[in-house]
Amino acid sequence: MRKSSLRSLVILLVLVMALSAIFVACNKKDEGFKYQHNPKDNPSAMADIVEDSSCVYGFRPSASGRLYTYADHDFTNPKVVEELRQERIKYHQDLEALYALLNQMLAEKKDTETIARAISTKRNEIRLAEAKNAEEEAQIRQTNLTEWGQEEGPTPDQLYEKYGSWETVLTKAFSVNSGADACLGLYDQYYEVYVAVGQIKG
Repeated sequence: MRKSSLRSLVILLVLVMALSAIFVACNKKDEGFKYQHNPKDNPSAMADIVEDSSCVYGFRPSASGRLYTYADHDFTNPKVVEELRQERIKYHQDLEALYALLNQMLAEKKDTETIARAISTKRNEIRLAEAKNAEEEAQIRQTNLTEWGQEEGPTPDQLYEKYGSWETVLTKAFSVNSGADACLGLYDQYYEVYVAVGQIKG
């Protein structure tokens, strides 16, 4: 692994682990809410969401994006949005297992391919474990089956074929849906993550 890539991933690890301290302070929407970093400047986010000033955080999922299963939720309703927000926070917290694994494997001086294989596999496991019920898990499995040919999600080799390098496979494993975060008031907290994984330029 090149030193620059290693440094970026370590910085990302430290950043995400520190975010848990921000959650309590940012748990409620202030009147006149406005993001410091505009999600509209992030093409990856806007591919899945629509700006809507009537929504709690100014955005809602698009029916044609990857968040289409949430398009029917009422993002103008603070109670609905807060429930989804708490689920999203838990998801981000569960992803900390990836950072712990990365830290461990870096300490063991594992090579980039070995780390990328382990991290991408763990990411698949977390995604399935996050399903709220059997119906949602079945939907995730069906999506994986349709897109990747197996219910568990993409294999490391499939990801390598798609991205062309193990460094990119590893970096992509830490990517999150910035559009979902924008709809739920979490965009600023994770802005540096979007930069680190290459969604936008800092």
